[in-house]
Amino acid sequence: MQLNRDDLLKAYRQMKTIRVFEERVHDEFATGDIPGFVHLYAGEEASAVGICLHLNDNDYIASTHRGHGHCIAKGCDVKGMMSEIFGRADGLCGGKGGSMHIADLSRGMMGANGIVGGGPPLVCGAALSAKTLGTGGVAIAFVGDGASNQGTTFEAMNLAKVWDLPAIFVVEDNGYAEATSSSWSVSGDAVKRAAGFDIPAQRVDGHDFFAVNEVAREAIERARSGGGPSVLHVKLNRYFGHFEGDAMTYRAPDETAKLRQEKDCLTLFRGRVSEAGLLEDAQFDEIDRDVDALIDEAVSGARAAPVPGAQDLLTDVYVSY
Repeated sequence: MQLNRDDLLKAYRQMKTIRVFEERVHDEFATGDIPGFVHLYAGEEASAVGICLHLNDNDYIASTHRGHGHCIAKGCDVKGMMSEIFGRADGLCGGKGGSMHIADLSRGMMGANGIVGGGPPLVCGAALSAKTLGTGGVAIAFVGDGASNQGTTFEAMNLAKVWDLPAIFVVEDNGYAEATSSSWSVSGDAVKRAAGFDIPAQRVDGHDFFAVNEVAREAIERARSGGGPSVLHVKLNRYFGHFEGDAMTYRAPDETAKLRQEKDCLTLFRGRVSEAGLLEDAQFDEIDRDVDALIDEAVSGARAAPVPGAQDLLTDVYVSY
């Protein structure tokens, strides 16, 4: 599918928003004002945006502990996200979820998840609902290479195939499950594992937005048309540690610097689009300024917002239908 200029502008804006959002959270966390744990998505932007560009509010995604990028790519409010990370009452979840549990069902974002492999079973439920109600929706589970070893992931893949669900399982393989290299902790690979369930699968370079966008289009169109589940194995890299405060002693000293220099998905995107004459540098620069201003506003707003009060303690315990 040929992307038009509006698509390209949207894709760059979302990837840039994720990058600046994550780098700013990295800086703000160092001040000690952000409660809980934070896991950053910087470096992996092309995966979330390349995939979610095909989705709408009738489609659902389930994320991981590293969920900020998925939230932004699915259309969650950036200022509400920042307030949530700061634990403020005007956050997307009232300041009660924090970084690892951001959710917005109005946008089809079922939530980041602190449970490794917790998303795939949820996605089967969302996909079953879409199939039963005939909405034409799809449901996508983002998991990491560590979660690809979890029984919940395999059980969900099996169920999705047995029930022929419009579900897609995206394995974002950044090379490390926390500090454990996937090169020796994952036997075989996600594509061969998918074959065991008779599910079509593809491997793709997660630094290449256009490659991710194309394989996602094929999988999503197949799911919408009743073709059942798919698996995408996205090879990419994260720039920061598993969590903020991770010394990353398991990585080579110059590993992340080399990745930023040679495999930055934003730099590759901008270079390719500029060389093709599809967008001008001035358009990219304008987006950069807009995003910087947005994140500044998000942080200042979050810092000024109130924290949840005692009266909020027992709310949101039960679902109200």
